[in-house]
Amino acid sequence: MSSDGAGSRLRGVRYGRLKRHVDSRGSFVEIWRSSILGELSEEEAGLRNASFVQANLSASAPGVLRGLHYHRRQLDYWTVVGGRALVALVDVRPVLADQTAHALVETREMGECETVTIPAGVAHGFLALEPLQLLYLVTNEYDGSDELGFAWDDPAVGVPWPRIDGTPDARPILSDRDRSNPTLAELVRSLRAR
Repeated sequence: MSSDGAGSRLRGVRYGRLKRHVDSRGSFVEIWRSSILGELSEEEAGLRNASFVQANLSASAPGVLRGLHYHRRQLDYWTVVGGRALVALVDVRPVLADQTAHALVETREMGECETVTIPAGVAHGFLALEPLQLLYLVTNEYDGSDELGFAWDDPAVGVPWPRIDGTPDARPILSDRDRSNPTLAELVRSLRAR
């Protein structure tokens, strides 16, 4: 894996590109190894002693939007295995630290063999621009207790999602959960009340 040089303005977010080895038989890609990310500092990962414990493969049809999901105890490492996605990252950490702060938003189109590391505290979502397979490694086994989220179209956050050709209302295809997520302000209020 190599860094693509574009970087991120969000603390702890890293983009990269995997190297595909091609010959007459086909191809080979090394998706992940522990030395790829190097040592993850607590500040960068948003967690103490971060290590990957689960891998997942998500397949999405064009026009499917998954997000915006938020984790307090999980770092994600995403690899686009096939297709293209518009990835949206929303740094919620400034808002949680100071009610007058704004969330930082970053979007990026990612294609096959591109990666992104997403620290705890950075909400994330993606829109499948074509048939998409996304492999992601996480540092927390799924149990539902850290599955938070907020509205993908929250106007106060302002993620610039494109209109979707091929859907009746030009809106993305969403899960029931993503369709009913609260606004970011409502999520922050509920987290502060805990």
